[in-house]
Amino acid sequence: MTLQTLTDEQHAFVEAIRDFARRECGTREQRDALTEHGREPHNQQLYERIAELGWLGVAIPEAYGGSGGGAVELCLLCEEFPRGLIPMGFFPISMMTARPVERFASEELKQEILGGIVRGNVEAIAMSEPEAGSDVGNLSCRADRVDGGYVLNGQKTWITGAHVASHILVVCRTKRTDDKHEGLSMISIPRGTDGVEVRGIETMGGREVNDVFLTDCYVPAERLVGEQDRAWTQLMAGLNNERLIIAAQALGMAERALDDVLAYVKERKQFGRPIGSFQALRHRLADLATEVEATRLLVYGVAAKVDTDPRAMLPREASMAKLKATELAKKATLEGMQMMGGYGYAVEYDMERQVRVALVTTIYGGTSEIQREIIAKALGL
Repeated sequence: MTLQTLTDEQHAFVEAIRDFARRECGTREQRDALTEHGREPHNQQLYERIAELGWLGVAIPEAYGGSGGGAVELCLLCEEFPRGLIPMGFFPISMMTARPVERFASEELKQEILGGIVRGNVEAIAMSEPEAGSDVGNLSCRADRVDGGYVLNGQKTWITGAHVASHILVVCRTKRTDDKHEGLSMISIPRGTDGVEVRGIETMGGREVNDVFLTDCYVPAERLVGEQDRAWTQLMAGLNNERLIIAAQALGMAERALDDVLAYVKERKQFGRPIGSFQALRHRLADLATEVEATRLLVYGVAAKVDTDPRAMLPREASMAKLKATELAKKATLEGMQMMGGYGYAVEYDMERQVRVALVTTIYGGTSEIQREIIAKALGL
């Protein structure tokens, strides 16, 4: 899908985001101020200003304050944030959390959590554990049923945005059977709940992820999302949404890297002419531009399918989009660094930061290896 194939309303939405990016994040000085020189992937003050524009509710139902858009509109926003280098790093994870809440939570929790996202709240979801990464079903964090609620104990790790989240949606074990996928539940824990400790994990991407420790953490029963012991089914219903969001995000990263390196090679001169005029670079950029266009069509093709049937699983298509877009983001940023030479490696320019951010997209939300396994199974292998 290109700008030419968008509806007038979608086209205006994209142009509004790009105009905002130019005004608020268009210079390196602005971006450094908003991100503490790249340490913070998310600026809450700017996030709340964007919430006032109504953009954060683009894919939230109107009943909860959103505009009721679909997967295409959500992908447009997730694509344009990284393309414009707008530091809204925790919006994608908030929308991944929103999906199971929208489909399975009580009306009270929907009003609280979905309405909060529209107003600018960050949400987090906690699945991974020290012994449960790609093998999510192996998790051991437990929630014991007590009078009026649950008591949670255990550790979650690599939890994006937990340090600023209004709630953490914890996937935990409420029953153990021979089938590791049975007996899992989703429980929403509000910020400030006793027994929750959040510790940041230092990464090359800045302050993004955390360990979350739960110690005799009591949560009322009404904070259960969906059915007790049925979280695996609920998770599977939302994974396609998660992969599509990451794919759109990675597509924006690749586009920004291509935009930046094109601008550089047209200005930088060696041997008396712009380096972009040398065939070695021209052909690499032509290939990269072709891959970006092909990936865009794949991502928005899947988004259009989701909008046609929001409850369709689409594991093959969503995994293909996630695999292709994240591998492209990694390739585009590394190619950009290579073509910019020493300047691509220098902190003075944005490319080195883009490399750091892009690399992890092939890991979170299911590694590239896991996506290939899903695609292979869909092929009958």
